[in-house]
Amino acid sequence: MMYIDLLNLMGGFVMTGSERPRPIQVALLSLLVLLGCYCRSEAQPNHGKIFGAYFEEWGTHYSGYNIADLEKSGIADQLTYLIYAFGNVTPGSTPTCEVADPVAAFRDPAVPSVSGKPYVSPLYGNFGAILELKQLHPHLKVLISLGGQLGNASGWVTASKTPAGRAALVASCINTFVKGNVAPGVQARNLFDGFNIDWEFPSAADKDDFTALLKEFRAQLNDLTKTTHDKYILSFDSPALQKDYVNIDLKAAAAQVDFLTIDGYDYAGPSDKLTNEASPLYEADNNPLRAQSSSIDRTVKAYLGAGVPASKYLMGFPLYAVGWTGVPDVNHGLYQQLKDISPVLLADGSSLCPHPDKASPSPGCDPLLAAGFLTYSTIENLINKNGFVEWFDATRVGATLYNSAAGTFYTYDDPTSVATKTAYIRKNKLGGAYVWVLGQDDANASLTKAILAGLQ
Repeated sequence: MMYIDLLNLMGGFVMTGSERPRPIQVALLSLLVLLGCYCRSEAQPNHGKIFGAYFEEWGTHYSGYNIADLEKSGIADQLTYLIYAFGNVTPGSTPTCEVADPVAAFRDPAVPSVSGKPYVSPLYGNFGAILELKQLHPHLKVLISLGGQLGNASGWVTASKTPAGRAALVASCINTFVKGNVAPGVQARNLFDGFNIDWEFPSAADKDDFTALLKEFRAQLNDLTKTTHDKYILSFDSPALQKDYVNIDLKAAAAQVDFLTIDGYDYAGPSDKLTNEASPLYEADNNPLRAQSSSIDRTVKAYLGAGVPASKYLMGFPLYAVGWTGVPDVNHGLYQQLKDISPVLLADGSSLCPHPDKASPSPGCDPLLAAGFLTYSTIENLINKNGFVEWFDATRVGATLYNSAAGTFYTYDDPTSVATKTAYIRKNKLGGAYVWVLGQDDANASLTKAILAGLQ
């Protein structure tokens, strides 16, 4: 990897504009959205719109972000669903559900308390904190997301092939997470209110099995309701790109669930050979990558056209940026050939992270610790600083940063793009929105609050 010494190259003169400055109307809209974020009542409803947020089990140790931070930032009372990522589906001949990291989930007494009260043994960690959060916010529903992009999909494939396999897996998942039998001698009842199925990505051979598995989840949850009289939520995460969702019977699958969390990102990634926007709302005629590119609007139209009800469509918002380096100083760095993915920076944006290895990282680095990505909290520290210049694509609706000296380019969402995207959600009567992932926003949850304000 070719790491550029940003400590030297980013210290140049900071430009105060760009070739295509934002229209004043866009700037005013951004200001109004920001004011709305801070002036609205924290408990104000979203006029029927769903708002979900993913929380990473594994992301707490280095970043220091924890469940108590939802309360501190003031967003907990506006969340409809907190989605906990991830629970495991085990590989092998008889797949079952299991807790991915028992220490982080329920054994760690050092996880900060939400309420200030001590945890009740033997339930500590994130699970203990979530129960405290739910006591403070009784309306909040919490889902366990099963699988994930980096998870082993073989368990899904094996279990879904037969009625017996599907029944056994679903029974295991309900017993572990909904009934709360998380480990021998450890119960977490009333913790999870349902599931977010994140099987990424079903193959063509799995298409019917995927729907059948959702039907089994729905049936067993309905049976449980007859006993407990509680309503249980079922959802699934679905991809943005046609090549990935083509193997899902969208209409049949959507009929089994309360809503879909549909990725509003991954339209560009670190492995691309040309820079592009990672979360664009629209396409543009002057996009030289249009033939192989896509947009949120195209995804929405495809899903709705396939029979997914608009009310079940939750648009995903990234709280991170995608970046590349070795990018020529042309068109603000957009649609240009690149040499490498962007390096990991310090969280204050001042220079490179000296040692980004996740096993023993240097202190003070961007908490993602992943080349090609930056959290929004770090991006905020680069906007029109250290040689970076912000530019906004009003046609495709996306923010970018470019440092001409370092040749480094980032694509991400900002309050202006959020305002347009949430207006799109309202106009098209979509079900709502969600963010990936809590902990990548700044300490005040500024971008998350902008989304919440836009849903009003």
